Amino acid sequence: MRSARVAYAGAIHVAHPHPDGLQLVDGRVLAEDQVVWLAPFEVGTIVALGLNYADHLKELSGELTVTAKDEPLVFLKTAGSVIGHRGQTCRPADANFMHYECELAVVIGRRARQVKAADALDHVAGYTVANDYAVRDYLENWYRPNLRVKNRDGGTVLGPWFVPAAEVPDPQALSLRTFVNGTVTQQGHTSRMVHDVAALIEYLTGFMTLDAGDVILTGTPEGVVNVDVGDEVVCEIDGIGRLASTLVAQSVFTRSRAD
Repeated sequence: MRSARVAYAGAIHVAHPHPDGLQLVDGRVLAEDQVVWLAPFEVGTIVALGLNYADHLKELSGELTVTAKDEPLVFLKTAGSVIGHRGQTCRPADANFMHYECELAVVIGRRARQVKAADALDHVAGYTVANDYAVRDYLENWYRPNLRVKNRDGGTVLGPWFVPAAEVPDPQALSLRTFVNGTVTQQGHTSRMVHDVAALIEYLTGFMTLDAGDVILTGTPEGVVNVDVGDEVVCEIDGIGRLASTLVAQSVFTRSRAD
């Protein structure tokens, strides 16, 4: 059964979907806006993929030195970059081009080392939706994301639900799309990944160990556009969920995260 983690009345709760919003495990039914949504599971290491959709590679082909024949472009993120559904993401005051990235997030369920692609999905606990924001101004170049672009506080939105792998028979058969203020700006399909989920797990576990709670962000399709303060961005993946976040000014974000 799909689940979420939320903060309510001074405590953290596990919740499940309900027609009126969500239901805590103690039976209370709440509206979505009555709780603070957290990442739907305890996040470990975040392994993120860049340029993993054929259409996105084509979209940027004039500015890239990588191709679909190259090894996966991989970088790491910390759990501190993560916020939950309905959260606020900072748009830096000096940013000229900041965009969303709707991605299928793969959650590892048990330790994986030297796993072959044929067995890779046996190590997947489930899936969720990710929106991995990026500030293009800060890129060192198009094919090597740096920390300031990809490991920003609050720059990676996860949720709303953790969906068990049993509910997703084929992770390469999912449509995904992004809405900015209600308008569709990005559409794609996981069948267009250059390296599919099983291949990514085989590749990664060939040189590193993945543990339960580690997350693989599998890349985004074409169609990223600039977003600004006040914009609501909703990333949607069929069968997984709709993940919302809002862009706020740096001054607002800094105050909201002050100790």
